Amino acid sequence: MFTLFRPELAAYAQDALAEQRRLHDGGWSPGELHSLQMQRAAETIRYVRANSAFYADRLSGVTLPPAGPISPRDFAAVPFTTKDDLRADLFDVMSQPIDGAWVYYETTGTTGRATPCPRDERDSIVNNTALTLAYEGIFAQHGERHVVAVMGPTELHSTGDTFGDVLRNLGHTVVKMWPHSPVVGFPRALALLEQLGVTALVCTPGMAISLAKAARAAGIDIHSRLGVRLILTLGELTSPAMLDNLGALWSATVYNCMYASQEASIMAACHADGRLHTVPLNNHIEVIDPDTGRAVEAVGGVREGELVVTHLYRGAKPLVRYRTGDMVRLYTEPGSVSEVMQPIGRSRDALRLAGRRVSAFDLEQTLFTHIRGVIDYFLFIDEVDGQDLVTVNLEPADEAAGPGIDRVAIERAVADAFDVACQVVLGSMDAITSTGAMVSWKAARIHDRRGADAEPERVAALAIAAGRGTR
Repeated sequence: MFTLFRPELAAYAQDALAEQRRLHDGGWSPGELHSLQMQRAAETIRYVRANSAFYADRLSGVTLPPAGPISPRDFAAVPFTTKDDLRADLFDVMSQPIDGAWVYYETTGTTGRATPCPRDERDSIVNNTALTLAYEGIFAQHGERHVVAVMGPTELHSTGDTFGDVLRNLGHTVVKMWPHSPVVGFPRALALLEQLGVTALVCTPGMAISLAKAARAAGIDIHSRLGVRLILTLGELTSPAMLDNLGALWSATVYNCMYASQEASIMAACHADGRLHTVPLNNHIEVIDPDTGRAVEAVGGVREGELVVTHLYRGAKPLVRYRTGDMVRLYTEPGSVSEVMQPIGRSRDALRLAGRRVSAFDLEQTLFTHIRGVIDYFLFIDEVDGQDLVTVNLEPADEAAGPGIDRVAIERAVADAFDVACQVVLGSMDAITSTGAMVSWKAARIHDRRGADAEPERVAALAIAAGRGTR
């Protein structure tokens, strides 16, 4: 209701809503959208050059008319912004002083310096409007009224505020809880899920797994005693096959609800069809070769490479040609100016198996195509007699699930897909598998023992896991 006290923001919000509704209704033509994006990209560049110490220097040589759009050729010559830039220049990247923002967030800082991620009202309006329209259809498929438990990774993360705003827009009830916090804890979180009749969760896949483990340890049957029928996951790589496994674990429908980062906000949102759609009114998106930095051309309607984003709105800290470090596949959507996005893991999470580059997505998708009844997993990679060996550790959901796991099918699928030896072992996992959103999917899910040195991200993940015990 803050807009009641800020009429200029109320008007801005109405305009943003009208634009986004028109996008959902298929009202933008490709040519019209391209013109809008080049106009707004130019406005963002002028804005950050005038207000950000970092960009005043970094973009000083960019060719840009005093008014009007930037040409595609000149835009392609704009220097990239990298995560290292954000860590080195911190508050100098911002285009507003901190008291110009309505809220301050920052990255987790588990693998490097935490970076400031403030939001002003415009940041929240354009991003939360896109999410509200996207999720409206999802929730409608699962009943009219929901009580939603929102579980963010830290108090300095945007998840709680974002979903609080979006779900209030949709008329649902929000319960914010952080089960890893010492005050709430898993027993109290589970008690609230049952007492309040919570119907939906917003959390990382790791948290959904940790909650299921905690329920199992407490003797709580999540199928009969809890009423969760919808889970929106975020914050970690999740393949469709893994979503299906989580859904079976909880007797719920599971959506990978967004592709976003604390630095770059929302870059794709899940729609009622279960797929991630880009938000082209908020962001200009490019796909580049991570090694050369050159634009990737579509092959068969698909672009695959590192995602680069430029914000098309002028908030607290707009980013220009920001290299996310994340690998994606972008699929052309017939009849739409949006594209369908499939995140396939960070460029640093890619593995080499039998000499071939393998994405985190493809590895997990291959595994879980043949897995059901599993509550958690972890992989070891070794070299034995000159050949890569993948050891798949699986934790059955319960005693009855273990015998039903088809180890032979899993071993054959991994061997056929990646030309490596594979063995499947059943056991229990420790808390490192819950650290994906805090550190990385690779550190949380894989120990590559082929190298002599411990990877810094694995060290960070182990430190967090040590503090969480068995959760």
